[in-house]
Amino acid sequence: MPKIKTKKSAAKRFKITKGGKGNKIKCFHAYHSHLATGKSSKRLRRLRKPNIVDKVSKDKILHALGKK
Repeated sequence: MPKIKTKKSAAKRFKITKGGKGNKIKCFHAYHSHLATGKSSKRLRRLRKPNIVDKVSKDKILHALGKK
């Protein structure tokens, strides 16, 4: 069986955290890139930090990254 190719669009958007079996997937929040004048600074500060992907989407993203 050949290896699964990595989906490059997914590789640019998601990063796997270090850790054992409980490693998580980080991604960036939406609604941060433009139209920032209408958003509060508190909201923009929260959107700056990475988001952890939920368990439901984890398997699909790992498959797209060629890890599963």
